[in-house]
This record gives sequence, structure tokens and C-alpha cells, in this order.
Amino acid sequence: MARIAGVDIPREKRVEIALTYIFGVGPHTARRVLTIANVDPNLRVGSLNDEQIGRLRDVLDKEAKVEGELRREIALNIKRLIEIGTYRGLRHRRGLPVRGQRTRTNARTRRGPRKTVGVRKKVEGKK
Repeated sequence: MARIAGVDIPREKRVEIALTYIFGVGPHTARRVLTIANVDPNLRVGSLNDEQIGRLRDVLDKEAKVEGELRREIALNIKRLIEIGTYRGLRHRRGLPVRGQRTRTNARTRRGPRKTVGVRKKVEGKK
């Protein structure tokens, strides 16, 4: 396995696909990185030499924000929204959908599994 940006990318996949295993690198960014690094997108990761892997690392460091740095930036953006009290920040704080989705039904990804709320009967003789 080649290690790029702190992630072990799978050896048997094409480089173009394997780069998308890195957080913050999608298909478009992967193609752009491969073009800049002058690496054939159809090569398998296992067949890359050290020099090609080094070029990919260098390009990713310069061109794209990935992994820890990107996660940190996203977390800080969410924290800022919460601190200034925006609507989006309140939705993040409450763990509800942020982008206008309905919550009357669905929204299970954000709200978690259903919690059944039962009705309790009053016991006779007690007030």
C-alpha cells in the first residue's frame, strides 16, 4: 500500500480511483493532481515507483487541502456558526438537518434511531 497524505491507498486499484480514498479528494481533484504530477491515471497503485508517489504527495500538499487540515477547517467553520448563533449553527448544535430538509418524517441520519414515546395511565386512587 502506498501512503499519501497519511492514508494507505489500496494497491490493486487505478491511481485515479485510489486517490479518492483521501478525505477531500474527489474524482475531479484526483484527475487534476494526476495531470499536474504527470502520472498516468490508468496505472495501478502497486505499479507506481517511489518517484511518482513522491510527485503525487508534493502536488497534493501544494494544490489541495486534505485530511486533517480540511477536517480542522470544517470543524472551525461549524464552531464559528454555533458561536455567532446563526440558524445553521443552531441546527448543528441541536443535531438536526442544516440544509432545509424536512424533519417531520425522515431525517434519521441526523436524529438517530427512533425513540418510542409511551403514554402512561394514571393509577386509580392517587392524585
